[in-house]
Amino acid sequence: MDEANIGRKNKIPLVVIAGPTATGKTELSILLAERIGGEIVSADSVQVYRFLDIGSAKPTAEEKRGIPHYMIDVVEPDANFTVFDFQSMARKHIKDIHSRGKFPILVGGTGLYIKALIDEYTFRSGKYNEGVRKQLQDELSRFGKEHLYRKLQGIDPERARKLHINDTKRIIRALEYYYLTGESISRQEELTLQHNSPYNLIMIGLTMRRELLYSRINRRVDLMLQKGLLQEVSSLLERGYSSNLKSMQSLGYRHMLMFIQKVWDWDKAVSAFKQDTRKFAKRQMTWFKADKRITWFEIEADMKLEPILDSICLKVAGY
Repeated sequence: MDEANIGRKNKIPLVVIAGPTATGKTELSILLAERIGGEIVSADSVQVYRFLDIGSAKPTAEEKRGIPHYMIDVVEPDANFTVFDFQSMARKHIKDIHSRGKFPILVGGTGLYIKALIDEYTFRSGKYNEGVRKQLQDELSRFGKEHLYRKLQGIDPERARKLHINDTKRIIRALEYYYLTGESISRQEELTLQHNSPYNLIMIGLTMRRELLYSRINRRVDLMLQKGLLQEVSSLLERGYSSNLKSMQSLGYRHMLMFIQKVWDWDKAVSAFKQDTRKFAKRQMTWFKADKRITWFEIEADMKLEPILDSICLKVAGY
Protein backbone atom coordinates (compact mmCIF):
# COMPACT_ATOMS: atom_id res chain seq x y z
CA MET A 1 0.00 0.00 0.00
CA ASP A 2 1.42 3.39 -0.96
CA GLU A 3 1.98 6.21 1.52
CA ALA A 4 -1.06 8.19 0.36
CA ASN A 5 -3.39 5.25 0.93
CA ILE A 6 -1.90 4.54 4.34
CA GLY A 7 -2.59 8.17 5.34
CA ARG A 8 -6.10 7.90 3.93
CA LYS A 9 -6.85 4.77 5.98
CA ASN A 10 -5.73 6.53 9.17
CA LYS A 11 -8.14 9.42 8.70
CA ILE A 12 -11.73 9.60 9.92
CA PRO A 13 -14.21 9.55 7.03
CA LEU A 14 -16.54 12.55 6.97
CA VAL A 15 -19.48 13.37 4.74
CA VAL A 16 -20.01 17.12 4.29
CA ILE A 17 -23.35 18.40 3.00
CA ALA A 18 -23.14 22.09 2.17
CA GLY A 19 -24.89 24.71 0.10
CA PRO A 20 -27.17 27.74 0.36
CA THR A 21 -30.04 28.06 2.78
CA ALA A 22 -33.36 26.41 1.88
CA THR A 23 -31.88 23.79 -0.47
CA GLY A 24 -32.89 20.82 1.68
CA LYS A 25 -29.61 19.97 3.42
CA THR A 26 -31.30 18.94 6.67
CA GLU A 27 -33.72 16.53 5.05
CA LEU A 28 -31.00 14.92 2.93
CA SER A 29 -28.64 14.55 5.89
CA ILE A 30 -31.25 12.78 8.03
CA LEU A 31 -32.15 10.38 5.21
CA LEU A 32 -28.46 9.69 4.65
CA ALA A 33 -27.84 9.13 8.38
CA GLU A 34 -30.65 6.57 8.43
CA ARG A 35 -29.08 4.72 5.49
CA ILE A 36 -25.44 4.62 6.60
CA GLY A 37 -25.73 4.62 10.39
CA GLY A 38 -24.70 8.22 10.66
CA GLU A 39 -24.90 10.97 13.24
CA ILE A 40 -25.09 14.65 12.37
CA VAL A 41 -22.89 17.59 13.34
CA SER A 42 -24.46 20.96 12.53
CA ALA A 43 -22.30 23.63 10.89
CA ASP A 44 -24.67 26.54 11.44
CA SER A 45 -23.53 29.69 13.24
CA VAL A 46 -27.02 30.46 14.60
CA GLN A 47 -28.17 26.98 15.61
CA VAL A 48 -25.41 26.91 18.25
CA TYR A 49 -27.45 29.38 20.34
CA ARG A 50 -30.15 28.24 22.72
CA PHE A 51 -33.63 29.77 22.27
CA LEU A 52 -32.92 30.85 18.66
CA ASP A 53 -35.02 28.07 17.21
CA ILE A 54 -37.45 29.26 14.57
CA GLY A 55 -35.20 31.76 12.81
CA SER A 56 -32.30 29.30 12.61
CA ALA A 57 -34.52 26.51 11.25
CA LYS A 58 -33.40 24.02 13.89
CA PRO A 59 -34.74 20.56 13.09
CA THR A 60 -37.52 19.50 15.44
CA ALA A 61 -37.45 16.22 17.36
CA GLU A 62 -39.92 14.84 14.83
CA GLU A 63 -37.75 15.92 11.89
CA LYS A 64 -34.63 14.37 13.47
CA ARG A 65 -36.36 10.97 13.52
CA GLY A 66 -34.12 9.75 16.33
CA ILE A 67 -30.84 10.69 14.62
CA PRO A 68 -28.43 12.29 17.12
CA HIS A 69 -27.53 15.89 16.29
CA TYR A 70 -24.59 17.83 17.73
CA MET A 71 -23.52 21.51 17.86
CA ILE A 72 -27.11 22.67 18.34
CA ASP A 73 -28.10 24.58 21.51
CA VAL A 74 -24.56 24.57 22.90
CA VAL A 75 -24.29 28.16 24.23
CA GLU A 76 -26.45 31.00 25.54
CA PRO A 77 -27.38 33.82 23.15
CA ASP A 78 -24.98 36.22 24.89
CA ALA A 79 -21.95 33.92 24.61
CA ASN A 80 -18.92 34.97 22.59
CA PHE A 81 -18.88 31.86 20.43
CA THR A 82 -16.01 31.80 17.92
CA VAL A 83 -14.94 29.74 14.92
CA PHE A 84 -12.23 28.34 17.18
CA ASP A 85 -14.89 27.16 19.64
CA PHE A 86 -16.81 25.49 16.85
CA GLN A 87 -13.72 23.76 15.47
CA SER A 88 -12.69 22.46 18.86
CA MET A 89 -16.12 21.20 19.92
CA ALA A 90 -17.16 19.76 16.56
CA ARG A 91 -13.92 17.80 16.14
CA LYS A 92 -14.48 16.11 19.50
CA HIS A 93 -17.98 15.08 18.42
CA ILE A 94 -16.72 13.73 15.08
CA LYS A 95 -14.03 11.69 16.83
CA ASP A 96 -16.58 10.33 19.29
CA ILE A 97 -19.09 9.45 16.56
CA HIS A 98 -16.42 7.55 14.64
CA SER A 99 -15.15 5.77 17.76
CA ARG A 100 -18.63 4.31 18.29
CA GLY A 101 -18.75 2.87 14.80
CA LYS A 102 -21.08 5.54 13.43
CA PHE A 103 -20.52 7.68 10.35
CA PRO A 104 -20.09 11.44 11.02
CA ILE A 105 -22.03 13.79 8.73
CA LEU A 106 -21.28 17.54 8.80
CA VAL A 107 -24.22 19.61 7.60
CA GLY A 108 -24.71 23.34 7.25
CA GLY A 109 -24.35 26.56 5.37
CA THR A 110 -21.75 28.43 7.44
CA GLY A 111 -18.79 28.22 5.11
CA LEU A 112 -16.16 29.40 7.57
CA TYR A 113 -17.22 26.80 10.13
CA ILE A 114 -16.89 24.06 7.53
CA LYS A 115 -13.54 25.34 6.27
CA ALA A 116 -12.12 25.63 9.77
CA LEU A 117 -13.11 22.07 10.51
CA ILE A 118 -12.08 20.23 7.34
CA ASP A 119 -8.98 22.16 6.27
CA GLU A 120 -6.88 21.98 9.42
CA TYR A 121 -7.49 25.68 9.91
CA THR A 122 -4.67 26.92 12.15
CA PHE A 123 -5.51 29.12 15.12
CA ARG A 124 -2.92 30.82 17.23
CA SER A 125 -5.60 32.41 19.41
CA GLY A 126 -9.19 31.35 19.69
CA LYS A 127 -10.48 34.16 21.87
CA TYR A 128 -10.45 37.89 21.45
CA ASN A 129 -8.97 40.13 24.13
CA GLU A 130 -11.40 42.75 25.37
CA GLY A 131 -8.66 45.12 26.47
CA VAL A 132 -6.84 45.04 23.13
CA ARG A 133 -10.07 45.44 21.19
CA LYS A 134 -11.18 48.38 23.34
CA GLN A 135 -7.82 50.09 22.82
CA LEU A 136 -8.12 49.71 19.04
CA GLN A 137 -11.71 50.97 19.08
CA ASP A 138 -10.57 53.97 21.13
CA GLU A 139 -7.87 54.65 18.55
CA LEU A 140 -10.50 54.48 15.83
CA SER A 141 -12.63 57.05 17.66
CA ARG A 142 -9.70 59.38 18.38
CA PHE A 143 -7.57 59.12 15.24
CA GLY A 144 -9.86 57.73 12.55
CA LYS A 145 -9.94 54.75 10.22
CA GLU A 146 -6.93 55.97 8.21
CA HIS A 147 -4.75 55.65 11.32
CA LEU A 148 -5.74 52.00 11.85
CA TYR A 149 -5.41 51.19 8.16
CA ARG A 150 -1.86 52.57 8.07
CA LYS A 151 -1.05 50.42 11.10
CA LEU A 152 -2.31 47.35 9.31
CA GLN A 153 -0.32 48.22 6.19
CA GLY A 154 2.84 48.24 8.29
CA ILE A 155 2.03 44.97 10.08
CA ASP A 156 0.27 42.93 7.40
CA PRO A 157 0.39 44.63 3.98
CA GLU A 158 -1.13 41.58 2.26
CA ARG A 159 -4.20 41.70 4.48
CA ALA A 160 -4.45 45.47 4.08
CA ARG A 161 -4.59 45.08 0.30
CA LYS A 162 -7.59 42.77 0.66
CA LEU A 163 -9.54 45.07 2.96
CA HIS A 164 -11.28 48.34 2.17
CA ILE A 165 -10.33 51.23 4.43
CA ASN A 166 -13.98 51.44 5.55
CA ASP A 167 -14.00 47.81 6.75
CA THR A 168 -12.95 48.83 10.25
CA LYS A 169 -14.34 45.67 11.86
CA ARG A 170 -11.94 43.40 9.96
CA ILE A 171 -9.09 45.89 10.22
CA ILE A 172 -9.45 45.88 14.01
CA ARG A 173 -9.65 42.07 14.04
CA ALA A 174 -6.46 41.78 11.96
CA LEU A 175 -4.58 44.18 14.25
CA GLU A 176 -5.94 42.45 17.34
CA TYR A 177 -4.82 39.08 16.00
CA TYR A 178 -1.30 40.38 15.47
CA TYR A 179 -1.08 41.89 18.96
CA LEU A 180 -2.31 38.66 20.56
CA THR A 181 -0.24 36.18 18.56
CA GLY A 182 2.78 38.05 17.27
CA GLU A 183 2.09 37.10 13.67
CA SER A 184 -0.23 38.28 10.94
CA ILE A 185 -3.52 36.78 9.85
CA SER A 186 -1.99 36.41 6.39
CA ARG A 187 0.68 34.17 7.88
CA GLN A 188 -1.99 32.15 9.67
CA GLU A 189 -3.85 31.66 6.39
CA GLU A 190 -0.60 30.58 4.73
CA LEU A 191 -0.08 27.96 7.45
CA THR A 192 -3.64 26.76 6.96
CA LEU A 193 -3.07 26.18 3.25
CA GLN A 194 -0.01 24.05 4.00
CA HIS A 195 -2.09 21.41 5.80
CA ASN A 196 -4.12 18.58 4.36
CA SER A 197 -7.54 17.80 5.74
CA PRO A 198 -7.51 15.58 8.82
CA TYR A 199 -10.51 13.75 7.33
CA ASN A 200 -11.32 11.54 4.38
CA LEU A 201 -13.82 13.89 2.82
CA ILE A 202 -16.93 13.18 0.80
CA MET A 203 -18.19 16.66 -0.02
CA ILE A 204 -21.71 17.15 -1.35
CA GLY A 205 -23.28 20.44 -2.41
CA LEU A 206 -26.95 21.15 -3.04
CA THR A 207 -27.98 23.86 -5.47
CA MET A 208 -31.13 25.04 -7.27
CA ARG A 209 -32.19 27.23 -10.10
CA ARG A 210 -32.32 30.79 -8.82
CA GLU A 211 -36.08 31.17 -9.33
CA LEU A 212 -36.83 27.99 -7.38
CA LEU A 213 -34.39 28.83 -4.60
CA TYR A 214 -35.76 32.33 -4.16
CA SER A 215 -39.31 30.98 -4.12
CA ARG A 216 -38.35 28.48 -1.43
CA ILE A 217 -36.64 31.20 0.60
CA ASN A 218 -39.75 33.37 0.47
CA ARG A 219 -41.96 30.46 1.57
CA ARG A 220 -39.49 29.57 4.30
CA VAL A 221 -39.61 33.12 5.69
CA ASP A 222 -43.42 33.08 5.62
CA LEU A 223 -43.41 29.76 7.51
CA MET A 224 -41.00 31.11 10.15
CA LEU A 225 -43.32 34.04 10.72
CA GLN A 226 -46.34 31.74 10.97
CA LYS A 227 -44.50 29.60 13.53
CA GLY A 228 -43.96 32.68 15.71
CA LEU A 229 -40.56 34.19 14.97
CA LEU A 230 -41.73 37.59 16.19
CA GLN A 231 -42.82 36.06 19.49
CA GLU A 232 -39.52 34.21 19.76
CA VAL A 233 -37.57 37.48 19.42
CA SER A 234 -39.84 39.21 21.94
CA SER A 235 -39.28 36.33 24.35
CA LEU A 236 -35.51 36.69 24.01
CA LEU A 237 -35.77 40.36 24.90
CA GLU A 238 -37.98 39.50 27.87
CA ARG A 239 -35.31 37.07 29.06
CA GLY A 240 -32.94 40.04 29.20
CA TYR A 241 -30.88 39.41 26.08
CA SER A 242 -29.71 42.63 24.42
CA SER A 243 -30.74 43.48 20.89
CA ASN A 244 -27.08 44.32 20.22
CA LEU A 245 -25.82 40.76 20.71
CA LYS A 246 -24.20 39.03 17.74
CA SER A 247 -26.80 36.29 17.94
CA MET A 248 -29.64 38.81 17.85
CA GLN A 249 -28.25 40.38 14.69
CA SER A 250 -28.70 37.14 12.75
CA LEU A 251 -31.00 36.89 9.73
CA GLY A 252 -34.61 37.23 10.75
CA TYR A 253 -33.85 38.23 14.33
CA ARG A 254 -32.53 41.67 13.40
CA HIS A 255 -35.49 42.16 11.06
CA MET A 256 -37.98 41.39 13.82
CA LEU A 257 -36.06 43.74 16.12
CA MET A 258 -36.40 46.54 13.58
CA PHE A 259 -40.17 46.01 13.68
CA ILE A 260 -40.30 45.78 17.48
CA GLN A 261 -38.24 48.96 17.79
CA LYS A 262 -40.61 50.69 15.33
CA VAL A 263 -37.84 51.44 12.85
CA TRP A 264 -39.71 49.52 10.12
CA ASP A 265 -43.35 48.65 9.63
CA TRP A 266 -44.31 44.99 9.25
CA ASP A 267 -44.25 44.90 5.46
CA LYS A 268 -40.80 46.48 5.35
CA ALA A 269 -39.45 44.05 7.96
CA VAL A 270 -40.75 41.02 6.06
CA SER A 271 -39.60 42.20 2.64
CA ALA A 272 -36.12 43.05 3.97
CA PHE A 273 -35.94 39.64 5.68
CA LYS A 274 -36.68 37.89 2.38
CA GLN A 275 -34.35 40.08 0.36
CA ASP A 276 -31.45 39.74 2.80
CA THR A 277 -31.91 35.96 2.93
CA ARG A 278 -31.74 35.79 -0.86
CA LYS A 279 -28.54 37.86 -0.81
CA PHE A 280 -27.15 35.60 1.89
CA ALA A 281 -27.86 32.51 -0.22
CA LYS A 282 -26.02 34.09 -3.13
CA ARG A 283 -22.95 34.72 -0.93
CA GLN A 284 -23.09 31.15 0.34
CA MET A 285 -23.13 29.84 -3.21
CA THR A 286 -20.13 31.96 -4.15
CA TRP A 287 -18.20 30.65 -1.14
CA PHE A 288 -18.94 26.97 -1.74
CA LYS A 289 -18.48 27.09 -5.52
CA ALA A 290 -14.84 28.00 -4.90
CA ASP A 291 -14.24 24.57 -3.34
CA LYS A 292 -13.56 22.17 -6.21
CA ARG A 293 -13.82 19.11 -3.95
CA ILE A 294 -17.60 19.47 -3.78
CA THR A 295 -19.79 17.24 -5.95
CA TRP A 296 -22.89 19.26 -6.81
CA PHE A 297 -26.46 18.07 -7.12
CA GLU A 298 -29.19 20.33 -8.48
CA ILE A 299 -32.47 19.99 -6.62
CA GLU A 300 -35.62 20.30 -8.70
CA ALA A 301 -39.12 21.04 -7.43
CA ASP A 302 -40.68 17.95 -5.80
CA MET A 303 -37.80 15.71 -6.88
CA LYS A 304 -37.05 12.47 -5.08
CA LEU A 305 -33.81 12.39 -3.14
CA GLU A 306 -33.14 8.67 -3.59
CA PRO A 307 -30.82 9.06 -6.63
CA ILE A 308 -28.68 11.55 -4.69
CA LEU A 309 -28.65 9.26 -1.66
CA ASP A 310 -27.65 6.31 -3.87
CA SER A 311 -24.77 8.34 -5.30
CA ILE A 312 -23.51 9.40 -1.85
CA CYS A 313 -23.81 5.85 -0.51
CA LEU A 314 -21.64 4.58 -3.34
CA LYS A 315 -18.97 7.08 -2.33
CA VAL A 316 -19.33 6.11 1.34
CA ALA A 317 -18.92 2.43 0.47
CA GLY A 318 -15.34 3.18 -0.52
CA TYR A 319 -14.51 4.28 3.02
